Amino acid sequence: MKVKNWMNKNVVTISPDAGLKDAIEIMHHHSIRHLPVVENGKMLGFVTESNLRQYLLTDIMTDLTMSDVMIINPITIDPNASIDSAARLIHEYKIGGLPVLEKRRLVGIITITDILGAFIELLGLLEESTRLDVLLNEKEGSIDDVLKLIRSMGSKIISVGVDAQSSRRKVYYIRLEKTDVEPIIKKIEGKGHKVLSLIE
Repeated sequence: MKVKNWMNKNVVTISPDAGLKDAIEIMHHHSIRHLPVVENGKMLGFVTESNLRQYLLTDIMTDLTMSDVMIINPITIDPNASIDSAARLIHEYKIGGLPVLEKRRLVGIITITDILGAFIELLGLLEESTRLDVLLNEKEGSIDDVLKLIRSMGSKIISVGVDAQSSRRKVYYIRLEKTDVEPIIKKIEGKGHKVLSLIE
């Protein structure tokens, strides 16, 4: 999944000579928390609700422009980067959104909400589904063997996750389209694996 498929392309921007009150009004009107500062099609900086907050209720508030308060070298991302890369950057730098630049031109913005939507779709969380938490006994076969077994019984697999914290025996989270899972559980456990839980 690429950033360009999930970013907001209709980006609200602000000019560098706009005032602090202008930025606050624009953010409130559009229900947004991030504003790229743009002049002649080029992004000069980035302002966020949190970085503007420090200037509120100060004596110099009315004199400040975006040039005075903007983040000059914000963290950005390419539209062809993966959603995973965007999520890592947002997590690493503890930020709420990323301007998306293509050849230094602003083409979009991607936020935590956009990334969450992408992962929800990837994991099939909004589909009617059933999740099996399977403790894999690797002596008795691989996860591929378990997935083949499930497919052979006519079930469609939506997504598969793994508990990366598990030190020895791995727990896999297998999300299936809504189906009768009792026969599947019996088959999996008959192969030496353990179904820890069933979530519907």
